[in-house]
Amino acid sequence: MSPAIHQAFHAGELAVQREAGVEQQAARLSRMAEPAGISAGMAGFLAERTVLVVTGRDAGGRLWTSPIVGPPGFLETTSETTLAVRGALPEGDPLHGLPAGQLLGMTSIEFATRRRVRINGSLVAAADDRLIVAVEQAYGNCPQYIQQRVLSEEVAPTTAARERPELSPGDTELIRAADTFFLGTINPEHGADASHRGGAPGFVRVEGNAVWWPDYPGNNLFNSLGNIAANPEAALLFFDFAAGRILQVSGTAAIEWGEAGRSGDDGYTGRIVRLAVQRVVSGRPVARQVAHRPYPRNPQLIP
Repeated sequence: MSPAIHQAFHAGELAVQREAGVEQQAARLSRMAEPAGISAGMAGFLAERTVLVVTGRDAGGRLWTSPIVGPPGFLETTSETTLAVRGALPEGDPLHGLPAGQLLGMTSIEFATRRRVRINGSLVAAADDRLIVAVEQAYGNCPQYIQQRVLSEEVAPTTAARERPELSPGDTELIRAADTFFLGTINPEHGADASHRGGAPGFVRVEGNAVWWPDYPGNNLFNSLGNIAANPEAALLFFDFAAGRILQVSGTAAIEWGEAGRSGDDGYTGRIVRLAVQRVVSGRPVARQVAHRPYPRNPQLIP
């Protein structure tokens, strides 16, 4: 493999690509992993969005994934390499008061049209209602596994967010019914990542205080799984779109390799990811959905 490819991918990504047997396929897409700024098209897309999913560390250093919401225009591209976020993480969210000087992974998504943009960079300045991000990577993702949704402009009434070390029965019920979540990972040497995951309801399983899911076929770059291979810290963000609430989970994750198509391997990749839950926060309100259409090619669940 050429030195340029080694620069595009870090050791964790290369290790997962090698285990999956897709090194050549990943090499052909290596330019996606190279530093790139926000294009004019991406800037226009971001300017119309109302949700940004962010992966970062709280004041104590724990990794979380949280949504930042605002009106159209709250995401402003001030240059190809600078994104201004004119919104706040409310009190009770684990990333409230997000410390500057850290790596961030971000995804902005439009559920209605199944479009998304991923942005990775560093938080260079933070105030109560404004974040300034130095962008290192910005690229679009395909619409695969995104369930179409139209969200209401109204947000559910505010309730106190609750933090605890274990999943409650209500948390477990929410997770098992979910068809969408966001996965936050970080490689301290190379950057953070916030990625979308989708499937049929039930594709995320719960066993005790652990959550696991099958890894479905994708672009073979393995940004998230590569981060996990290098560093087990991970954070999950689930939406209860019917009730207008979110659930945030922080813990450590590991990739489990095995026979393709075994129980729970809905994507027939031989890979599942298991997260040991360490902290849970629930109760923060978000917009409810008013319309929903499942992704037409969600893999069939394997009991």
